[in-house]
Amino acid sequence: MWNRTMRRQVLLFALMLFLGSVFGQVTYSIPEEMSKGSLVGNIAQDLGVDLKRLRSGKARIYTEDNAAYIELNKDRGVLLVKERIDREALCGQTTPCALHLQITLEDPIEFFTVTVEINDINDNAPSFKKQEMKFRISESAVIGAKFVLERAMDLDVGVNGLQSYALKPTDNFHLKLQNQQDGSKKVEMVLQKQLDRETQQHLSLTLTATDGGDPQLSGTMQIHISVLDVNDNAPVFTQEVYKVVIMETASKGTVLATVSALDADEGSNGKVTYSITNTLDDVPVMFRIDEDSGVVSLTQILDYEKAKHYEIHVQASDDGGLTESCKIIVDVTDTNDNPPSINIMSRTNSISENSNVGTVVTIFNVQDPDSGENGKVACNIDEHVPFQMKTTSKKFFSLVTDSELDRERASEYNITVTCSDEGVPSLSSSVTLTLQISDVNDNAPAFERSSYEAYIVENNTPGLSIFTVKARDADWNQNARVSYILEDSSVNGVPVSSYVSVSADSGVIHAVRSFDYEQIKDFHFRVKAQDGGSPPLSSNVTVKILIQDQNDNPPQVLYPVQTGGSVVGEMVPRSADVGYLVSKVVAVDVDSGQNAWLSYKLQKATDRALFEVGLQNGEIRTIRQVTDKDPVNQKLTVIVEDNGQPSRSATVIVNVAVADSFSEVMSEFTDFKQDKEYNDNLTFYLVLALAVVSFLFITCLVVIISVKIYRWRQSRVLYHSNLPVIPYYPPRYSDTLGGTGTLQHVYNYEVCRTTDSRKSDCKFGRAGSQNVLIMDPSSTGTMQRSEKSILDEPDSPLEVRKNELFLSDSRVCVCSLLTNIRTMDRGSACSFFFPISLSRSLKSSMHFRLTLYSLHNALSSEYVSRVHF
Repeated sequence: MWNRTMRRQVLLFALMLFLGSVFGQVTYSIPEEMSKGSLVGNIAQDLGVDLKRLRSGKARIYTEDNAAYIELNKDRGVLLVKERIDREALCGQTTPCALHLQITLEDPIEFFTVTVEINDINDNAPSFKKQEMKFRISESAVIGAKFVLERAMDLDVGVNGLQSYALKPTDNFHLKLQNQQDGSKKVEMVLQKQLDRETQQHLSLTLTATDGGDPQLSGTMQIHISVLDVNDNAPVFTQEVYKVVIMETASKGTVLATVSALDADEGSNGKVTYSITNTLDDVPVMFRIDEDSGVVSLTQILDYEKAKHYEIHVQASDDGGLTESCKIIVDVTDTNDNPPSINIMSRTNSISENSNVGTVVTIFNVQDPDSGENGKVACNIDEHVPFQMKTTSKKFFSLVTDSELDRERASEYNITVTCSDEGVPSLSSSVTLTLQISDVNDNAPAFERSSYEAYIVENNTPGLSIFTVKARDADWNQNARVSYILEDSSVNGVPVSSYVSVSADSGVIHAVRSFDYEQIKDFHFRVKAQDGGSPPLSSNVTVKILIQDQNDNPPQVLYPVQTGGSVVGEMVPRSADVGYLVSKVVAVDVDSGQNAWLSYKLQKATDRALFEVGLQNGEIRTIRQVTDKDPVNQKLTVIVEDNGQPSRSATVIVNVAVADSFSEVMSEFTDFKQDKEYNDNLTFYLVLALAVVSFLFITCLVVIISVKIYRWRQSRVLYHSNLPVIPYYPPRYSDTLGGTGTLQHVYNYEVCRTTDSRKSDCKFGRAGSQNVLIMDPSSTGTMQRSEKSILDEPDSPLEVRKNELFLSDSRVCVCSLLTNIRTMDRGSACSFFFPISLSRSLKSSMHFRLTLYSLHNALSSEYVSRVHF
């Protein structure tokens, strides 16, 4: 029979019911007393959850009373019995008996409800609290007299619970069962045959209580009856039912009620004693009754959450053995003495800032064992946080996001959840949840400025740190790690990377090369700041580098031009007044700013009392009247300085001729040159000799060929015409005859040279005429001059004509006719070069150059002529 019972239990345990509707619900039914490790059900299959999800979601079981009867095997996805389940210890007489479990998963949070019903097995036999009962019954007891018997107690329920009673033997008494409001049965022994003390003084009966299990179990109690003599009145209660309402906060000793029973007999037969007959519950522990007075009082502290209702069965007995019973119904009134209990079932410690609205953060269960309004709980959270509370089921709440999160505004939230009941006064409990907001790369690096300007002094050392750009990223960790990149571009056709470089980590901009302000004054480029996120975000900024000038260039003298082997000369007439403009030193400085501010000073002079130099404009003027005693040759040394730190300078030598005519100047200059030649050292003569020999060789070849051609052409010209030959000069040499300046007249220069330069002569002819020097080959040095006015020929332009060159054996004569020299434009110069023709017997030659310059002075509108010899 036991094997058949076990098979039925296995069939019961294998039953699985349907899915629910919270997040997911499943119900299982198993018998009690299953061994540890027994299978409850395949929860993964029934809920449709993958085994990997159970492991990755850290599935765990939560129970309200924390009783660990069931465990979850995540590897198999099944529920197993963890501890032996005793239905009677778990639920008592409550049916149905069930374990309510919650299974939670994380990332994302999921919530399932599992109900495991515990089915009763017949593992408890009916039992009596007392092994025997004794009655003293008068022989005069009337037929139908009732005697209340102790009820049996069976911890099983349903079919397995107490089902029937049997009384044996049944000669004098029979058993009567009366149903009670609480579902129990009142057991009474009813006299059905008159007792006769004289026949039988003692009776022994057996009361058997039987359950309905399979196999059927039973318990017995012995009833001993002593037959007494005549007690024909039983006690009678004034009320069959007493009702009492008491607060659960009532203290020990509180009187609930006073019962009263009357017995019409006298003496010992009329003395009534009271007792409590409850056997199935803890009433005898919670309450006591004074056996003489019938006062019922409280002996323990009441707890509405454990028991809301009590039924106290009171029996009144007289000494004659007659009894009567009544019932006291005690209703316990709830008080708000329990604050809500918050139990976190599943929680997330960190959530991404890009989580969707409505993402579940935490699920928790709230229990308040109070009833009515005292047990109604409402939960709320702090204001001004992007979260809200939602009610998942009656006792379950979830915390979800209700707006977008931004880690840059708040990287952590301390959320205080407060749950309060509706009792008076209200009780509450709170718990604080700390939630970290994890970062996503949603912020690009931002530079501190919209653009940057940096300065660097030219001639810097390559590798010098110029400037630092800084970008900040509001994200965190790798997403906020900024790298700096130099964007590809070009400066004047050259890649910008050949000018500057950018440190990827620090944003420091270094110069790759040394800069020259005179070549480049500024340039710009773009720097990109990129974070380390995936995908990376970036931003750009423009950086402009300005090159600052250094005083690294000395002034450069543009005028007068200093050429090797030349002597610069300015002519000042002896009639010049004070302030006469002799010349002007023109210089520039390629630097900028104050480095290019130039000042002019007279460093040395033959006569410092005669000349001065303008500090700002470089004009050389006389500071006193020129006299006949002043030397012809005046040498001035002018220094030009800039305003840089340190200052740089340049010097120029200006030779000034104080004379009224060029012949005087030429004479002085010739002596000067001759003396200089005599004083040159030997090295100079050796170098000069080598140059002269080379030059003579080349010149001789050119002259011989030129003479041959010239004689051939001359012979043809003289053959056809007796007019002198006047070669044509290029245009733009015509004179307006109205020039002004220091050379206010038109001069004709006639220069004759012999092999001995000491005997050369220079003559000044009249203006406006053409001088042609003709040398008769048969003559011995006689020079003829034919003069004819150019102005007499209307078709002839007013221009400079080349002179005819004739050779003789004894000397060379070069005559230059310069006619109609007009004043030239400012800064212009005209140079006339005359080749020297040599006779075959001539052993040496000389190159003579006469240069005339005319410079217009912008400040004084005067003209300065200069001659280079």
